[in-house]
Order: sequence, then structure tokens, then C-alpha cells
Amino acid sequence: MELDKEEPCMKIVNTEEFNALMNEDVVLVDFFATWCGPCKMLTPVLESVANKLDGKVKIVKVDVDESPDLAQRFGIMSVPTMILFKKGQQAAAFSGYMPEAMLMQNIESKL
Repeated sequence: MELDKEEPCMKIVNTEEFNALMNEDVVLVDFFATWCGPCKMLTPVLESVANKLDGKVKIVKVDVDESPDLAQRFGIMSVPTMILFKKGQQAAAFSGYMPEAMLMQNIESKL
């Protein structure tokens, strides 16, 4: 499950993959849906943030329709919702579309 410069955001499709990532230092999880307009707008923002943070934060995407168990586990009521985890513990949560500068500020304040 390596991230590379070609694909800055990794898509998670099952609970096992998700749980394995909780061992990472800092992980931002984007809960999204393919039919969601704001989710589509957020994708390039997340890719840019991933490139700017250059490995400090692992960014992963969870499709709530493909992984309803994960959405339920974290009480996701709307998409997009992003949850920032530090060493497996929830550090912050953000709902809705967010411009890049605001997202960077929110993430960096938790590093």
C-alpha cells in the first residue's frame, strides 16, 4: 500500500486496509461518494495538499457506498467528511468542501 507521486491519494475499499493504515503517524481519511458533486471538487484539492505535505500526512479515500461499514463505524452522515487521525486516534473532523488553504491550515494545526 505505497503512495507515490503519480497517485497522491490512495483509495481504501475494505476494513482490513483501513485498519492497517491506523499504524501510520498521521492519516487524513476522505469519506466520499462517486455521485457527490462537492466530493468531486475536493479530489484535486486533496491531491494538491498531498503533494505539498510530501509524505507528512497519508491521504486516503473511502467510498461510503463501497465501504458502508467504515462510514457507519465513524458516524458519517454527509459527504465529503474528512477525519484526521494521529497514531490511530481521531484528532479532527471536517465536513463539506474546503478550499486548499483552509484544509492545509486545519491539517498543519494538528501536526
